[in-house]
Amino acid sequence: MGGVSLCLCHTLLHKSKGMSQCDSHRPRALLPVPAAEVVPLTMRTDAHLGFPTSSPPRCLQSPPQLWDPTEDLRSIAKTFRYLETSGWYWGAITAGEAQAVLQEAQEGTFLIRDSSHPLYMLTLSVKTGRGPTNVRIEYSHGRFRLDSSSLAKPRLLAFPDVASLVQHYVGFSQGDAAPSKEDQQISKDSALLLKLVRPLHCRKSCPSLQHLTRLAINRLTSRPEQLPLPRPLQNFLQDYPFQL
Repeated sequence: MGGVSLCLCHTLLHKSKGMSQCDSHRPRALLPVPAAEVVPLTMRTDAHLGFPTSSPPRCLQSPPQLWDPTEDLRSIAKTFRYLETSGWYWGAITAGEAQAVLQEAQEGTFLIRDSSHPLYMLTLSVKTGRGPTNVRIEYSHGRFRLDSSSLAKPRLLAFPDVASLVQHYVGFSQGDAAPSKEDQQISKDSALLLKLVRPLHCRKSCPSLQHLTRLAINRLTSRPEQLPLPRPLQNFLQDYPFQL
């Protein structure tokens, strides 16, 4: 019995030494090996290199640009400054008063007045073949355009001020400028063809001789800044760069 126990202990001791020698040659892991490798969301495995690499960052959508309210103030102030200088801005008159002053005028005579609608600032009143009519002027984000039907509205041209808008349609009516595709399509779609020929000056504001001279110069040249004039006269011409 003692011999069997001694033999069994010797055998177990021999196996234990053999296992310890094998384990001594195997590198010991510092951390437990996970059951499955998990690639982080911001990483991708590069197959040909064999290690994870950073994935390119996603394109972030830039926030929409906000409209600066001070731009509205500048645009509106510039428009009213031009209108006050023009002489054909009649201010706060009603639609009935505009109809009365345009009733005996020639076709194509027009004026600009304050709109009676709370959502609009200005209205164009014009004598047409059917009598005086009124067209509201829309304003949005520094641009002015004529109010129209929902179908024609997306094709209407917009302008930085009302004086530029009026001058465009006066030139279109007189044939001085070739009509754009938008103008041609709008004329076909509109039940009333808008014809602007001449402004009706307000009786309270007679244009000065200097202003009439400026209009004459603007009608004769499209580049008044190239004229050999003193700087004060150049500035005077630039204060109202229109022909009406």
